[in-house]
Amino acid sequence: MAPQTSVIHDIGYQRYTGPRLGRWYANRSLYEHSVRSAFGIGRGAKAKIFPWLIIGIVLLVAVVAIAVRSISGTPLMSYRQYAAGLSYPVMLFLAIVAPELVSRDLRDRTLPLYFSRPLARTDYALSKYAALVTAVFLLLGVPQLLMYIGAVFTRTDGFHGAWDELGDFGPGLGAALVRALVLASLSLLIASLTGRRAFAAAFIVGVFLLTSPIVGILSVLGNETVKGLAFLTNPMTLLLGLEQWMFGVEANNRLPIGDFGPVYGLGALILLGGSVGLLLQRYRKVAA
Repeated sequence: MAPQTSVIHDIGYQRYTGPRLGRWYANRSLYEHSVRSAFGIGRGAKAKIFPWLIIGIVLLVAVVAIAVRSISGTPLMSYRQYAAGLSYPVMLFLAIVAPELVSRDLRDRTLPLYFSRPLARTDYALSKYAALVTAVFLLLGVPQLLMYIGAVFTRTDGFHGAWDELGDFGPGLGAALVRALVLASLSLLIASLTGRRAFAAAFIVGVFLLTSPIVGILSVLGNETVKGLAFLTNPMTLLLGLEQWMFGVEANNRLPIGDFGPVYGLGALILLGGSVGLLLQRYRKVAA
């Protein structure tokens, strides 16, 4: 009989005795990683091209507004007009970033790895949503902050001027936050339906663009009630109506929504709640 040659080697495996950071830390880490991914930070140059191109566009608009005001002393646009006027860059930013945050995980089938940790399915969805809201708010809010600083240094009435300017700056930031909350929820929901980023981006753009003609048709062919409610059919015009109801009418930025302001508030709330609810439901079933 051949001699036994099997040997058991002690290679030093030990139980983990360090701190277990738990679910909260996992949520925070996923949120931070997702915000960085939204701007291509920590990734290759290719991942930075499109997000930073859009960031460059919105910053350029803000710089032009600051320069015009410093030369003429008259604002080129209000803070709310700035947020509203950048609808297309924001739409493109969402079409690029939302699929980057969720579609890649669907395609690469990494969700079971996430869910094998203390991270719950709803935690994953809400962390991604919070990251996209943060990215969109920074995209719209930071240039407005630069515009505010430039306006304060342009004004000659000191503290009172800075305080008056803050009264205009506040609604602008509020409009940016509302846009971030609503548009991020809708875009992330659409992106979560497919693992192909190109398809997700096309669907997101399609939702915004294909509903625009409906607004025009209803505004022309409908009666007064239909005309007042026509802007509900497109996410961007819905938010314009909501901002008009929340913050008041601006001289050159009035929508003919009549007395239907509360309806626009309800519509935005339904869109936000429905999108977040469906997003959570989506991740309760995915990779089951």
